[in-house]
Amino acid sequence: MRVLFWVQHLLGIGHARRASLIAEALVAAGAEVAVAQGGHPVASARFRGADVVQLPPLRSADAAFSALIDSAGRPAGEALWAERTERLAAMARRVRPDIVLLETFPFGRRAFRAELAPLLDGLTAGRERPLVASSLRDILVRHDAKKDAWITRHARRWCDLVLVHGDPRLLPLEASFPPAVELAERIRYTGYVVPPRAAAAVPGADGTDEVVVSVGGGAVGAGVLRAAVAARPLSRMAADARWRLLLGPDLADAERAALMAAAHPGLVPDLVVEPARPDFPELLTRCRLSVSQAGYNTVMDVIAAGCRAVLVPFAHGRETEQTDRATLLADRGHVRVTAEAGLTPERLAAAIDAALSGPPPPPLDLATDGAEATARILLEAAGRRRGVSDDPASGL
Repeated sequence: MRVLFWVQHLLGIGHARRASLIAEALVAAGAEVAVAQGGHPVASARFRGADVVQLPPLRSADAAFSALIDSAGRPAGEALWAERTERLAAMARRVRPDIVLLETFPFGRRAFRAELAPLLDGLTAGRERPLVASSLRDILVRHDAKKDAWITRHARRWCDLVLVHGDPRLLPLEASFPPAVELAERIRYTGYVVPPRAAAAVPGADGTDEVVVSVGGGAVGAGVLRAAVAARPLSRMAADARWRLLLGPDLADAERAALMAAAHPGLVPDLVVEPARPDFPELLTRCRLSVSQAGYNTVMDVIAAGCRAVLVPFAHGRETEQTDRATLLADRGHVRVTAEAGLTPERLAAAIDAALSGPPPPPLDLATDGAEATARILLEAAGRRRGVSDDPASGL
């Protein structure tokens, strides 16, 4: 089976990391995977075993998603869109996919319909139509009725399957996207996409009894990191711990330099500031407390580790996804939440103390084999399609 996987992250790196795990699971299941990477390369998203084609990268200009800009910070112009469209079309001609997998589109990434609409219309018009699926995280940003109608219409137009990387026992898609009921025959829940766990390290390793503060890629996490530095001496229950701040690769250089300076050994003992680490999930299994935003990947790492946690969901502009996820888990007693708006060291310290003084989080039984399940669902569906189309009696 040949798979063409279109991947486009705009601000954080979570989409790319999740897509990488899915691509690797497809490769492990025997598929030939070609990835059209539309954002800048992410070190932690390696897409091992896949053929990665880098499109001219685009990203969001700011946290408000006000515009798309290229790698030099220039607004996306007609020439860039034309180049991306042609590269994607050439890739499709070369791959001749049995399966086309779209990260988020058409449920998001609507600005990219300029390159995707001609691709999808061309691929789905032929006799050997590939299976087309959309790859979604558990929660969508809430839209108005007009956008919801556009999404539903185009999902029906192009998508054979809508793969939701979540567990309906925790949250069904219609909770954040009510028109999902109109697409029920296309929706498949895969479970959460969680990386495999490494063996636990020996006692005393990094992370043991620490407060671990993380912000994913870091593009919108500077406020959480600054508040954490100032909150440390204010906490009644964590001031004695080592605090480990992990700086994402997209944190602004000025913010990075200021935080590194704050961690001078002679200035603040037991404050470690370092780049984000690939063993972050293992740090959480040993920590006293995690402080983070509420992105998909980080929250799944927190839940899998079973650690106490404070979430500060990213909620700039119209962003609702992280707040919805954090609120859901807080209502079930798994985390403490404090809002990003008006975040102060005092409020963060109070949330940390509340999390440490309350009961430990209860176990949460969730399906976490989402990458493998995605590969299985796609390959089985494409196999059925191929079997029907190869049958002379089918008329297809």
